Amino acid sequence: MTSLQAETVPGAGIDQRALATMVLRSRIETFYYDEAALLDAHNYEEWVRLFSDDTHYFMPIRRTRLRRELHKEFTQPGEMAFFDDDKAILVGRWKKVADGTSWAEDPPSRTRHLITNVRVVADRGDELDVESNFHVYRTRLKSEEDSWFGCRHDVLRRCGDTFLIARRHILLDQTIVLSRNLSTLF
Repeated sequence: MTSLQAETVPGAGIDQRALATMVLRSRIETFYYDEAALLDAHNYEEWVRLFSDDTHYFMPIRRTRLRRELHKEFTQPGEMAFFDDDKAILVGRWKKVADGTSWAEDPPSRTRHLITNVRVVADRGDELDVESNFHVYRTRLKSEEDSWFGCRHDVLRRCGDTFLIARRHILLDQTIVLSRNLSTLF
């Protein structure tokens, strides 16, 4: 029996498929909450280990379009983007912060990553398509404050009892980013 086959335990009235779906979603939510805690604690070295070696971390630019042009709302990979990174670039980002050469993060920002509305969109066995919403709040220096809202489209790869992020596409709700820099990770 696979986890997607519905079967009721005799006498218990428990749908095994629904139970497996709840357990999987709980494991993914825990993974995301742990990831958020690493980011908020500035533990970027551990955070980058959550990504597969072939990862793609992408945040396109959003443009306001008419309804008939919504397919052009976001830039595509290879076009202009806020982030279009592989794992080597993500490693470079945390090393730059760690060695103090990231002027935009010295002194470091204070962040809070809130993750919600986690949905498993597809389960291909070894990989899962997962969507989630986020609110990232950042305060910097004495009076700078930023809030970013949006959604993430991730491909999570099963890796033993946990996951690796094989792809993350971050879609901001904002079309204009008013922050002085975009050194925060999502």
